[in-house]
Amino acid sequence: MEDDADIYDGIRAQFPLTFGKQQKSQTPLEAIHNATRRSTTGSNNNKKKKTSDDLLSLSSSSKAWLDSLRNSKPPNPNDSVIGPPRPAPVPGEDDDAMVGPPRPPPASGGSGGGDDDDDDDDDVMVGPPRPPPASGDDDDEDVMIGPPKPPVEPSSDSDADTEEENRYRIPMSNEIILKGHTKIVSALAIDQSGSRVLSGSYDYSVRMFDFQGMNARLQSFRQLEPFEGHQVRNLSWSPTSDKFLCVTGSAQAKIYDRDGLTLGEFVKGDMYIRDLKNTKGHISGLTCGEWHPKTKETILTSSEDGSLRIWDVNDFKSQKQVIKPKLARPGRIPVTTCAWDREGKCIAGGIGDGSVQIWNLKPGWGSRPDIYIEKSHSDDITGLKFSSDGKILLSRSFDGSLKVWDLRQIKAPLKVFDDLPNHYAQTNIAFSPDEQLFLTGTSVEKESTTGGLLCFYDCSKLELVQRVGISPTCSVVQCAWHPRLNQVYHTLIARCWILKTCTIIFVIFATAGDRSQGGTHVLYDPTLSERGALVCVARAPRKKSIDDFEAPPVIHNPHALPLFRDQPSRKRQREKILKDPVKSHKPELPITGPGHGGRLGTTKGSLLTQYLLKQGGMIKETWMEEDPREAILKYADVAAKDPKFIAPAYAATQPEPVFAKSDSDDEEK
Repeated sequence: MEDDADIYDGIRAQFPLTFGKQQKSQTPLEAIHNATRRSTTGSNNNKKKKTSDDLLSLSSSSKAWLDSLRNSKPPNPNDSVIGPPRPAPVPGEDDDAMVGPPRPPPASGGSGGGDDDDDDDDDVMVGPPRPPPASGDDDDEDVMIGPPKPPVEPSSDSDADTEEENRYRIPMSNEIILKGHTKIVSALAIDQSGSRVLSGSYDYSVRMFDFQGMNARLQSFRQLEPFEGHQVRNLSWSPTSDKFLCVTGSAQAKIYDRDGLTLGEFVKGDMYIRDLKNTKGHISGLTCGEWHPKTKETILTSSEDGSLRIWDVNDFKSQKQVIKPKLARPGRIPVTTCAWDREGKCIAGGIGDGSVQIWNLKPGWGSRPDIYIEKSHSDDITGLKFSSDGKILLSRSFDGSLKVWDLRQIKAPLKVFDDLPNHYAQTNIAFSPDEQLFLTGTSVEKESTTGGLLCFYDCSKLELVQRVGISPTCSVVQCAWHPRLNQVYHTLIARCWILKTCTIIFVIFATAGDRSQGGTHVLYDPTLSERGALVCVARAPRKKSIDDFEAPPVIHNPHALPLFRDQPSRKRQREKILKDPVKSHKPELPITGPGHGGRLGTTKGSLLTQYLLKQGGMIKETWMEEDPREAILKYADVAAKDPKFIAPAYAATQPEPVFAKSDSDDEEK
């Protein structure tokens, strides 16, 4: 074996140290999550963080004790002492036979100190030796073993806030931003597994993000432009997450597959038909659209033409149902938003007159709403959301309010939350996975200093829980709390259902932006969240290799035909065009001196014919000295004797012209 080891060492010495497969150095997860930690969090987070820091910090006495230990010198500097110092040797014992920690010196003042007693003491002692006993003169406070205990603070409001936050379990300690849009992000959709995220913007594009294939650079793997010049207003995944719906400002919605390939677009209706039920599709821009939560072939769209339509994905040429909302006066009022309930048995629509109308899908149902809430808001409605049991409806509006409605009692809302500025037609509402909370975003006002906020409300108490600042200059439009539950247990105790969740993807998405930028903010907590953001944040980008750089081949062919000849550089082409007077459209400068090149100077006429006529006396410029009236009247006799053109046709009926006499004679008199 020794010979084989020597041979291996001799062969290994011939190769460099970098030879062979080496393990890459990985950044610890703690450092990665510290880089994405939010700098500004809510008040509850600040209190919690302060409490934890106090527990981990050292007091002044502890620091002084540690400094004294570091500065103290060992009793014997020549010997390297590891562990506690060895006590003085006891006579009559063999030092070579000692195994384990050294024995402590025998205590003075003991009775019957013999060999038997020593053996009994050795058998009883377990662990490191005891410290030497303190003298009676020292106080008890000076004798300190280990660092002192941290000060115990009495229970305060911070503990209550921490317990309150732990009860809701809002993940907002860390944050990443999915960038790429140049304007505000107005649409957001997350698939059922939470692996792919879609974001649509006012810059007419849709970006697709994949958490499983994305690294720490957080770049989208595909960018789409559904309709040129039309804003993206809503995105929705199918129940199986194999397709998604894209709603833009045009009258036609599009269907894409999971990879972003177009599967089809719905037909546009005839705008010259008055009755909307007779048109094959929408005739004005779409405002909202959602996929059926259970059926993968059915979708719902709303439009500015004042109608809601149910479509079949397998037939893009016609719709299944046309819904016309109830109006106080005949006309066309846009439907600003629409929503399905959790089971897909109910449809809600927000109408431009401020009303909320709900239709139940049943055999023989028509356009007459089953629930009609008149003047629910004073302005356009931007978002509607059903609870899981279908009894509670949340509505968001341009009037800066969020209202909670009990569909069993629609005369008045259960609660109205004001002071929520809203300037975008896509501002929505979302529930937490366990429906203990609901959240919405706010817009930035000109004179306000709070910025875009994400507000959380308690569903049972109907009160504000927390406000989280997302951006100081950008408005929060769309928000989502991913609702997927890996395993749910229902237990019946005292006629109450208790929901126990084993694993939840605790990740909150919020879109923000303004006129010049836009992004999707992902809030998560490493201790609560799973998958999603945690997968891509911990994955470092691949290092670039020499093989990644490929210079394009350049083929020089000077004798090629003009069609196949390489175009010159733009700089040379621009210089060549400037030198060409025809292509540059440069005007000719006038000649100030004597003429040359067939052109005459400006002093004697710019044309050769004018020059010759002036020299021959054929052109006399006397019009400056002649009276215009006399110049016309001198042809009056000739015109009367020999009329030309159309004058002979009216010679019999034309009256004689009477000219006014000159006023010069009267003035002379």
